[in-house]
Amino acid sequence: MFPLERLCLRLNIRTGMDARLCIRQDAMTSAQTMLASFLLAALMVISSIALGGCAMSSKRDLFPPGVIVSPYDTTNGHVLWAVIPPMNESGTSLADELTIGDAIVAAAQGVRGVRCLPLNRSIEAMRSLGFTRGIQSSADAHKVAEYLGVDAVLASSITAYDPYNPPVLGMALALYARPGAMASAAQSKLDSRALTMAFSDFGTFDGLSFAGEPVSVVSEHLDARDHSVLMAVRTYAEGRSDHASALAWRVYIASMDLYTQFVAHHTMGRLIDEEWLRLSREMRRTRRPDR
Repeated sequence: MFPLERLCLRLNIRTGMDARLCIRQDAMTSAQTMLASFLLAALMVISSIALGGCAMSSKRDLFPPGVIVSPYDTTNGHVLWAVIPPMNESGTSLADELTIGDAIVAAAQGVRGVRCLPLNRSIEAMRSLGFTRGIQSSADAHKVAEYLGVDAVLASSITAYDPYNPPVLGMALALYARPGAMASAAQSKLDSRALTMAFSDFGTFDGLSFAGEPVSVVSEHLDARDHSVLMAVRTYAEGRSDHASALAWRVYIASMDLYTQFVAHHTMGRLIDEEWLRLSREMRRTRRPDR
């Protein structure tokens, strides 16, 4: 008889119990305790891994904001613009022309391929030229551009302004360009045949004269009650706001200053779209064979 069986038999004689059953129950209890401890340890490891993964994902939860790309040839450097302080045509005195002008400068500066002078430089030039009431004609824009030595002058106006929730802001932009300065890379290449047949030095850049109308004009009326405007705000806020905050992307409609930044960026994008179309039409016209 094995020692364990002898022990069980003695315990059975003295206590009147089945000692073997007691030993089996103790063994089962020990196994269950070890299994519970193992499961708890595994759960703790899985939880730590999950929390670490969430922390890493939150750190990586960054997205670059959308940018506007210009169609101009930047082989010899970026195009240089100057922004004229906007005229307030909204019918309310609540609009701050200088604040909105700074937002337009920031939006122009954010366009790839374009650089923009500070608004104070344009104000100083207008004072020196005697334009105390702003730009009244394209000839005035031509003089400001020559004074500052820029490639284009951007005139603007405020057509609507309501800072209360939901905000409303209307903005119009008109771009006056120096002849030949703002062309695409294909247009900027020397074409001896076109130069021979041109009636003037600027003949190959038709429609880019300061003496005429602005090369591109856009006008936007952005009402935050419009769902399409809200969708544009949410797209603009991607990469520019903290999505984990209470307001998330709606912070741009809770502050009129932030909403002005959105409107300036949105309207600037529309202007650059018009520039892409203008240059593509001119390229197609210059490539059209003579009949």
